[in-house]
Parts: sequence; structure tokens; C-alpha cells
Amino acid sequence: MSITQDNAPGRLDGTDTRPTVVSISNVSKKFVIRKDNSLKERLVTLGRAGRRHSEEFWALKDVSLDIPAGSTIGLLGPNGSGKSTLLKAIGGIIEPTKGTITRRGRLAALLELGAGFHPDLTGRENVFLNASILGLSQAETEDKFDDILTFSGIGDFIDTQVKFYSSGMYVRLAFAVAIHTDPDVLLVDEVLAVGDEAFQRKCLDKIREFQQQGRTIILVSHSLGQVQELCDQAVVLSRGEVKFQGSAADAVKNFRDILEGRRIAEAEAAEPEEDANPGAVTKTEVIVEGREPGAEVQPGDTLLVRIEFSHTTSLDRWHSGFKIETNLGTQVYGTDSRMLGLVHEPLRGTASVEYRLTDVQLGGGPYFVHSFLAQSNGSHIAIQRQAARFVVADDDEASGVIRIKAAARSLPA
Repeated sequence: MSITQDNAPGRLDGTDTRPTVVSISNVSKKFVIRKDNSLKERLVTLGRAGRRHSEEFWALKDVSLDIPAGSTIGLLGPNGSGKSTLLKAIGGIIEPTKGTITRRGRLAALLELGAGFHPDLTGRENVFLNASILGLSQAETEDKFDDILTFSGIGDFIDTQVKFYSSGMYVRLAFAVAIHTDPDVLLVDEVLAVGDEAFQRKCLDKIREFQQQGRTIILVSHSLGQVQELCDQAVVLSRGEVKFQGSAADAVKNFRDILEGRRIAEAEAAEPEEDANPGAVTKTEVIVEGREPGAEVQPGDTLLVRIEFSHTTSLDRWHSGFKIETNLGTQVYGTDSRMLGLVHEPLRGTASVEYRLTDVQLGGGPYFVHSFLAQSNGSHIAIQRQAARFVVADDDEASGVIRIKAAARSLPA
């Protein structure tokens, strides 16, 4: 199994001619979880009896991926799916139990908060320590030190022991060091979520700069919009196994399906006598009023969003609604029956609702509709993600997700 990417998004035909910078072949990783917590308990359970007090856990199971140079790959999956374990294995932090991982070029990893930092050393000392671990000489680090300090923005705290740093300061300094070591491959875990909004934007801008320079990035994030925005391709992991690989948009949809499956399974386990998913969105369609089915939406058109629902029991009070997103996962519009003051008749088996959107002025490109059925308090009963798709004609005079009447004129000097 390999991941390939070229100028055609979502292409996975194995024809990518770029060199492979990370090759993962049949990698599995086992951890032993001990159930005896104290030293006394461990001494008592030594030998054969001790086996009953430990449990094997396979965090990764036979994972194989080939990642070409210049690609940006997202790793998605529920908590405990093996994303961070795989990233650490790629970074050489842990060794796989089975299989092999080969890497080419200089690699920088921003994995977990404070990784590579010694708490009793100052920020300045940790910069030189961390940079040396990542392969820089002292002279190279001295040349880059001012840039590292400026990017981190921690100022005079650089000469303070890092054990007194906040989580945000940790991330700022660690990311600044990682990106200034001139890496060929950058590994980024969820730690970027710790920084403030301004610093996150700064980091994302740097990642885009790396992409333009043809560097390889492997990213773990729970921000699905971020993955769709940044990544060429994505891999979905579940229980240590690769469940999907392909375009970022398709991977996000697959990941959401896994989460919904888990939600239903947990609900069934908690209430085995009850139907964990009594309601469903059975159909969603978008109709362009006055046009043929499947026609492109033109500026000013009227859209009809028709949604059908079902529920196995009688539902006296309920709500419906939908959201419209771009292909990158950005929400551009959403409404529901509560917002519009519509009171539905009790739901007995099935029901249909039609929403009418007039004078639609969306920017050109594809859009997806997510439909939902909700209880009277607004909590969701069922969601149908990417339930329908429509395409808006391109705007020759502007770009973006909305259309605005614009004009321009030259001003006198």
C-alpha cells in the first residue's frame, strides 16, 4: 500500500515518480500494559503468575505506507487509533516490534509537549541541545539563534528554565527550533492546538512555505478542516490498522463514519434494550428551481433542499436542519427549523421537509450539504454527512465563497 500525490488531487494510481522519503513496511508495535501498580506487587507476581498481571496491546498492526517527497500527508483516527505511535515510529522515537521504517534526509519532529527539552535547562540551553539532536552544529545553531528567538516570540524568557514555561511557550520554542533546522521531513502532532490563535496562524503559514519549497510534512490533527486545507492525501487509522487512504476530503468522510459507528456501538452497549440509532436521515437532495437536475447553480438561483427522515418510535417534538460546506470543510451557511420558527408535526415513521433558499450568491465550486435530525432541545439524533452535493458556476470576476457586486476605478495621483 502506498500513498502517491501529483497535481491531480486524490490521485492514487502509483505513477508518482518522486523519490520516497519515508517507507513503512509491515510495521507493528506492541506495548505491554501491566496491571500491578507497585514494586511490591511486581515482585509478588514475578515468573509465570506475572503473565496474568500484564496485557499485550498492539498499537499498530501491519502498517505499510510509502510517502513521496514534497507531499503533505494527514493522519486521522479516533483516540487510541495509533496516530501518535506511528508518528513517533517514523521519527525514530520508538522502535517497531515488527517491520521496518526507512527515512531519507533530515527529519524534524514536533511530537509532544516539551519533547526533547530538559526542564532544568534554560530556553537558550535547550535550543542548542535540541538543535544538536536534530543534527545542527553549534555554529549553525548560533547563526540561526536570533531567527529562532524571533519566531518563538518568548523574548527575555529565553534565559529562564523551561520548567517555568507555560504550555504555549513550550510549543512556541519547540516549533521554532524544529522549523529552523532546515528539515526535509517535518512531523507535526496535535501540539499546535496548544498555541494561541496568532501563533497557530504563524505556524500554518510556515507549513505552507515548506510546502512551496517541496518539503514533506506528516501531520496529525483532530481539526478536520485543517487536514482538508493543508493535506494532499490522508490516512485513516482505527485500532492500529489502516482503514482508508486517499484524498483528504474522502478520508475525513471515512473518519466521520468510523466515529458514528463507535457512537452507535457505545450507545448499544450502554442501553442494550434500546435502539441506539432510532432515527435516520434517509435522503437529501438539492434542486435548482427551474433548471434540469444536476444543473450548475447560477448567481441568484433558488435552491430547494429536500430532506427525508425516519424514526422507529413516535417523536412528538423534533427539529431538522442542514449545513452547507465547501470541499475544504468550511461552513458557509446553516439553518434549522428552530431558527426559522417551523414547528414540525409529530414524526410517525417518516417525514419530509423542504427548505427554500432564494437569491443564492455563493462563489464558484463544489459544495456539500450535511443534514440532521435533532431532538427538541437541539441535540442530534442522526446526521447524514455529505448527503448531497451541488456545484456553483465559477465567478470570472472574483474568488471566494460568496459573490459580491464589485467595481474598480483608478484614483487621480
